[in-house]
Amino acid sequence: MAAVNWGVLGFANIARIAVIPALLRARNARLVAIASRTPARGQEAAEHFGIPRAYGTYEALLEDPEVQAIYIPLPNTLHREWTLRCAAAGKHVLCEKPLAMSAADCEEMIAGCRRHGVVLMEAFMYRFHPRTQQVLRLIASGDLGEVQLVRASFTSGTFPPRNPNNIRYRADLGGGALYDIGCYAVNICRAALGEPEEVAAFGSVGSSGVDEALVGMLRFHNGRVGVIDCGLRLAGRQEYEILGTRGRLTVPAPDAFVARSPDTELLVVRGSDREVVKVPGADHYQRMVEHFGDVLSGSPLELSPDDAVANVRTLEALNLALRSGTLRKVTA
Repeated sequence: MAAVNWGVLGFANIARIAVIPALLRARNARLVAIASRTPARGQEAAEHFGIPRAYGTYEALLEDPEVQAIYIPLPNTLHREWTLRCAAAGKHVLCEKPLAMSAADCEEMIAGCRRHGVVLMEAFMYRFHPRTQQVLRLIASGDLGEVQLVRASFTSGTFPPRNPNNIRYRADLGGGALYDIGCYAVNICRAALGEPEEVAAFGSVGSSGVDEALVGMLRFHNGRVGVIDCGLRLAGRQEYEILGTRGRLTVPAPDAFVARSPDTELLVVRGSDREVVKVPGADHYQRMVEHFGDVLSGSPLELSPDDAVANVRTLEALNLALRSGTLRKVTA
């Protein structure tokens, strides 16, 4: 299987800390170029990671004929523009989550990539972790019975309040707790329950204009419910619980979504029976990159961009519910 030649569009923290190392370790990836609008940062990244070429503009990376696929870790409001520009340049795209700020933008990105014959995938790495895949298998098997309730939490506890240098506090860049980390909680609710019909949200919007904390309720068909919470300044935790008619499972804190431990576990309870399921740790970023490369070699895409559209559609409804103080329908 031939290795895919990758370029990275920007030197964001997520690229530096997680995805560039994953690209360097992946069995079917070759990182050949990086671009930064701050040339010194791009050169620094190239020297630190041994990347052959550094460009001082994003356009230059798109013009590199050797680059086949591009990873986009740019701020949320730039995803649409640069995905479409990558597609027009014939580059496959792995774009950070959320795919865009609106479902309409997501659909335009999907259409643009299809028009130019390139693959588009949202970089929702946690979906490629063996523990998440085990959770979804348990749900699909009916082992828990019919799933009725999902509770999911992701709070960061790491970002200083209203730091103007942090994109999470920049409304113009698509910041806020919901789109940054609440999207994980929404995603696992949808993976377990399908698509919500209606949402409500409560929380706080700071002077910066972004939501700093949010609690949301998602109503699904037949009265099933998802409850999420997320926050930029709440003590950090990541956990979720899925309750069915015959059992429940818990993916515990502290790292239910961004798993860093060498070994992971989940708890399954059926009546008085409690089972701790051990799942070997894995680099879910590396597994995501390798899956993308396998898709370019002909394997089926496991995480369709259509799923990203549905996730963003729910995020939009929650954001509107928070700001309006009203229930909002989630409509396709």
